[in-house]
Amino acid sequence: MEPLSSPPNRRIVGEQRQAWTAAVTDRYRSGESIRTIMRSTGRSYGFVRALLAEGGVTFRPRGGSHRRRARREQP
Repeated sequence: MEPLSSPPNRRIVGEQRQAWTAAVTDRYRSGESIRTIMRSTGRSYGFVRALLAEGGVTFRPRGGSHRRRARREQP
């Protein structure tokens, strides 16, 4: 896939936006994070997230530990 590029602060509309949406959606579904995509494209977190929403992705939960606390054994 060729890298996405567009001058900063330039609106992305029409066919170009559809191409960006498809590319960003494919990358997210293949496991990349929104922040990784954001950094590589030079676009904001909100813009990348908006494209993903337009692409119909199911967002993954935020990272970090989700381990439950251990229960105490009953005497």
